[in-house]
Amino acid sequence: MTDTSALRTRLAAEGLDPGAWSNGPSDRYAAHDHDYDKVIVVAAGSIRFGLPDGGTTIDLSTGDRLELPAGTSHDALVGEGGVTCLEAHAPAGSLTRLAHRRAGSW
Repeated sequence: MTDTSALRTRLAAEGLDPGAWSNGPSDRYAAHDHDYDKVIVVAAGSIRFGLPDGGTTIDLSTGDRLELPAGTSHDALVGEGGVTCLEAHAPAGSLTRLAHRRAGSW
């Protein structure tokens, strides 16, 4: 398990103010987008994000990070063990492209 406090500290060092959310196994989010940039870090568990416009999926597990620029259509499927994520929002345009970073690489 990743130290959630350390993840929060790392995000805060970037000027982000993350909140936490959790979902149970196999919970789903339908495709949607936001008018703000979003940074998600998995604190525990796993989740798969679908990117319908590109026809791709991104699997995230503990410690992984995903950056979604405003307007990026995405859906999600929570893994078998559930998930807890830290999520921060930034003004649209703060992120220049979709980025996925594995645990330890950010």
